Amino acid sequence: MNTQKWSRGFTLIELLLVLSILTLVQAWVVPALAEMVDSARVNSAAQALSESLMRARSEAIKRNSRVVVCKSSTGASCEAQAGWEQGWIIFHDDNNNAALDADESVLYREVALGSSLRLSGNTPVRDYVSYTPYGRTKMSSGAFQAGTFTVCTKRAKAEFARQVVISAGGRARVAKAAASKCDPG
Repeated sequence: MNTQKWSRGFTLIELLLVLSILTLVQAWVVPALAEMVDSARVNSAAQALSESLMRARSEAIKRNSRVVVCKSSTGASCEAQAGWEQGWIIFHDDNNNAALDADESVLYREVALGSSLRLSGNTPVRDYVSYTPYGRTKMSSGAFQAGTFTVCTKRAKAEFARQVVISAGGRARVAKAAASKCDPG
């Protein structure tokens, strides 16, 4: 009678082989997954800004009055020192000064986008975007206002960028942008 039992299991070599294969797969999959998440975040932020600009334009036309979108981390006032990624508000600007006054109402508030993103506007739209009752953008001084917002990740090597471009007629569109458009931050 044979009393020898065979135990089933892995040898050390088999275990090391499986672990090395898993390590190689992880080294390939994790960066690709991080890139996909970054791309989705950038796209989402660009769409949120574009939708807010469309909402402000629509409100200006509907109310037959000026409506402003400005940077605001608190939702209580426009903040020139804040970054667009910290959030923004849309408000009805009765006196055309591009600042939220006590008698003016906030129509919408967008909260911060997240710490991994950077959102900046070029000079004409650095602090605010102001829509007239005709749906056009004009600065509080009456000057023409069109500009470009750029959305990037804060990583040193930004790979994904989107731009929200405001046309002469006040319409916003989202466009792909080269990562070189991202300023170092």
